[in-house]
Amino acid sequence: MTPDPLPDDTALLDEVQRRTFGYFWDFAHPVSGLARDRARSDDDPGDDTMAIGGSGFGVMAIVVAVERGWVTRAEALDRLLVMTGFLERADRFHGVFPHFMDGTTGRAIPFGELDDGGDLVETAYLMQGLLTVRQYFDGPGAGEAELRARIDRLWRAVEWSWHTRGGEPVLYWHWSPAHGWAMNHHVRGWNECLITYVLAAGAPDHAIDPAAYHRGWAGGPEFRNGRRYYGIELPLGPDYGGPLFFAHYSFLGLDPRGLADRYADYWAQNLAHVRIHEAHGRLNPGGFAGYGADCWGLTASDDDRGYAAHDPANDRGVVSPTAAVASLPYWPEAAMRAIRHFRFGLDGRAWGRWGFVDAFNESVGWFAPTWLAIDQGPIVCMIENHRSGLLWRLFMSAPEVRRGLRRLGFSSPALGG
Repeated sequence: MTPDPLPDDTALLDEVQRRTFGYFWDFAHPVSGLARDRARSDDDPGDDTMAIGGSGFGVMAIVVAVERGWVTRAEALDRLLVMTGFLERADRFHGVFPHFMDGTTGRAIPFGELDDGGDLVETAYLMQGLLTVRQYFDGPGAGEAELRARIDRLWRAVEWSWHTRGGEPVLYWHWSPAHGWAMNHHVRGWNECLITYVLAAGAPDHAIDPAAYHRGWAGGPEFRNGRRYYGIELPLGPDYGGPLFFAHYSFLGLDPRGLADRYADYWAQNLAHVRIHEAHGRLNPGGFAGYGADCWGLTASDDDRGYAAHDPANDRGVVSPTAAVASLPYWPEAAMRAIRHFRFGLDGRAWGRWGFVDAFNESVGWFAPTWLAIDQGPIVCMIENHRSGLLWRLFMSAPEVRRGLRRLGFSSPALGG
């Protein structure tokens, strides 16, 4: 019997996007509509722990779903009104949401002993998503107008400047009403947090001074690099570039094509980062089972020992499918090789109810039974940016985003003259 032919690239990307979108639609919390932090098995009914950043990625996935015809515009609008209504009633701290919240009550769920208040970076991911939604749902009807109004209220309430601790030239990640600034965590680059500074600089209320970007973000000890890894020059970041989510989270909305400032060209930065990871997988200096030109990509994910931020300088043999899949816009040929391997190789163990499992380690025969919102979201969104540029186009059309980029000294074709 002749086996069924494998699907072409278009059909395969359709399948991956749509299956992964189910995480944010079918597995969403029944009260809040927000994205659960994780699914722990194929048949996990879900709990009440909602991921704020993952929910930001999730609302962007809903926009993709409307455009692709998986849900109707009316269905999406209804869901988004539930979500934004819940967010307006939920715990906030100077307008900033916590890392986790209870999907039934809206109360903050502590992420750590001192981290029980506002998380500015997770809030930035949520606002990236909500601004994208606002730009998409631009119709004259009362429902779409109400959605835009709610998003504007949530967005304008974020006190970005509060997180400079009275005007210091840097943003702080956390603030808690019980512990104040005890976490004492500066948001410095290069990493996944660029979107935080862009939104903080462009905010219509509570904006930061650009000095915080240049002296704080760009003043980090791992900001500039310029060294070569596997023969590839890396402009910014730690050795080997760090986990690949650095090239994804801020760039679900920020269009890296032609985006540049005095420090880097961000397409070149992200492409170099992806190329380093592909070379690391192909050359496999650690001798891990399964690595190769069709099996590469390290990022923060579950692993056989718990959870870790994996990268070439911290390699445990754990490949996370989201790393290569969400890199599709940067290097389509290499990403498609990995997508086909993850989907049709590995004895089918990397594919499940919500798409690609979170991670696997062939050296120890381990495949995650889990899916995480922050890893599933970039799969849907970055595949779409490769295919149509939809989310990039929407987010970059927001006047506040344009203002933030201009205030920080960026140039981009999306900014015009």
